[in-house]
Amino acid sequence: MRSAEPTRKRILEGAYKLFRRQGYSRATTDAIAAAAKLTKRTLYHHFRSKDQLLASVLDAQHQLALQAFRTFADQLSGSPEDIVRGMFRELAAWADRPRWAGSGFTRLVIELADLPGHPARLIARRHKAQLERCLAELLQRSGVRRAGELARAIWLLSEGAISLILVHGDRGYAAAAGDAATTLVRCHLDKYRRARRCPH
Repeated sequence: MRSAEPTRKRILEGAYKLFRRQGYSRATTDAIAAAAKLTKRTLYHHFRSKDQLLASVLDAQHQLALQAFRTFADQLSGSPEDIVRGMFRELAAWADRPRWAGSGFTRLVIELADLPGHPARLIARRHKAQLERCLAELLQRSGVRRAGELARAIWLLSEGAISLILVHGDRGYAAAAGDAATTLVRCHLDKYRRARRCPH
C-alpha cells in the first residue's frame, strides 16, 4: 500500500501558499486541490473540512517556523542589546523579500477573530507563545533577570512592526521598533541593577 504522507504533504504545501497569498476565505478547496495537482475528492479523503486543513497547515508550519527561529536564535550572541538589535535587523531583512506577506499565523488568525474556539486559533496562540518563550530563554542566557517580562514587551514591538510594515509598506518600522526595543532592554537592565543595590 502506498503511503498517504506524500499526498498530505503536497496538500499542506499547496494550501499554505494559497492561504498566505489569498487568505483563508478566498482560498477555495478547488484552488487548493489544483495547486496540489489532485482531485477535490482526494483532498477531502485526507482532510474532512477546510477548517481541519487550515489547522493542519498551521500545525505543520508551527514546527518549521519554531525550528527556524531556534536556528536564528542560536546565531545571536553578545549583550542583550546586541541580541535585540540583531533580531530587528533580521526582521527588516525578512520584510525586504519579494512579495513579503508578514506572519502567516497572524494574518490567518485575524480572519478568524470571531471564532475564538477555532482549532487554527489555538495552534496560532501556542505558536506565538512558544516563540516568545524562546526569546525569553535567549535573553535569560545573556544574563537578563525576569526575562519573560522583557521578552513579552519586545515581542509586542516585533508584532506591531510586522503589522505596520504591511500597512504602510515601509521597512523603517523595523528600525523604529528595534530602537524602542533596545531602549526597553536598557531600562529593564537598569531597573534590576538598582534593585540589587537597594538595601532591604
